[in-house]
Amino acid sequence: MQHRVIESVVNELLLRSCSLVKVKVESTFPDGRLVGGKYHLGTHTITLYIDEIKKQCEQLFSTNKYFIDYLSIVLAHEIGHAEDQQLGDLCDQLDECRTQSERDKIALIIEENAWRYAESLLAGINYSIFEEVIFHSLQPYREKIKMNIA
Repeated sequence: MQHRVIESVVNELLLRSCSLVKVKVESTFPDGRLVGGKYHLGTHTITLYIDEIKKQCEQLFSTNKYFIDYLSIVLAHEIGHAEDQQLGDLCDQLDECRTQSERDKIALIIEENAWRYAESLLAGINYSIFEEVIFHSLQPYREKIKMNIA
């Protein structure tokens, strides 16, 4: 049952986005980190890690009641990376950074671009959940930048 629901979410968001990105669904992230989704620029592939998405959802909301919304948000964000026309250039800029501060600022731009795109795909989603996910996702990037300024 859950596999069909996940497949339905994937198909719906790919249809809305008109993206040709490939999506793979796996149970766990290989190195044990709490990574829910990952976009690979070289293969134009998104991998979703269902166990980690469940854990993230439970950590953030103290329940799995919002799992499908959370899954949709994670996937929309990864599609945002896949469809970001600036991503290749931004990744090149990351490679050329001389300071950690420069890297942190570019990393934040990459994430903000993906979240902007994700928002355009998620009509009908519980917006307060979406805002909460974005806040917690971007907070570490913003804190790094703040620490570099201080």
